[in-house]
Amino acid sequence: MAGHFEATPDGGAAVALDEVEISILRSLAVQLLELVGPGDEAADGADPLAALFAEGPSEPPSDPALARLFPDAYGDDDKELREASSEFRRFTEVDLRARKREDALAVVRCLDSLSTGDDGEGGESGGGGGGELRLTADQARQWLGTLNDLRLTIGTRLEVSDEDQGQEGSLYRLPDSDPRKPMVLAYLWLGALQETLLEALMS
Repeated sequence: MAGHFEATPDGGAAVALDEVEISILRSLAVQLLELVGPGDEAADGADPLAALFAEGPSEPPSDPALARLFPDAYGDDDKELREASSEFRRFTEVDLRARKREDALAVVRCLDSLSTGDDGEGGESGGGGGGELRLTADQARQWLGTLNDLRLTIGTRLEVSDEDQGQEGSLYRLPDSDPRKPMVLAYLWLGALQETLLEALMS
């Protein structure tokens, strides 16, 4: 089980994580929370009724990674499609950001319960040095969403392309001295976790 998810009888999934893996996953999930942020959501203390009908932005985020996480719904091939995407974004992006934050927070809480040995919801005691993380089906779906968001974000930062087939100069053949190497390794590791979690949920 080390390094990959396996299905559990209750429809969830389990994975063995060591202390370093927990720390890396937690750090990445917290960075994702900071990146997603509240967007144009109403500030705390705002009129609840007004907040309920608050509209989101109509333009895509300027940050390339955020633009990947919140893409245009209908493309930008012509004026009509751009207007439709803008309208769709105004009424969906706030909720989509909230869902991504909830998923990332669920990941952090699961990891915290595992690393502290607090056998709370989602985690089995690891005694501070790692252990087996057991996820319910709902938690597993939240993890799947966050793992996908992390891969999209890191892939955008690294400028990963479909044309990269591991040839000379490829991101996958970087020397150890290249500062991008740790992020490439994280990108590949997250991909393996995502793939095995998906397989576990479909089994």
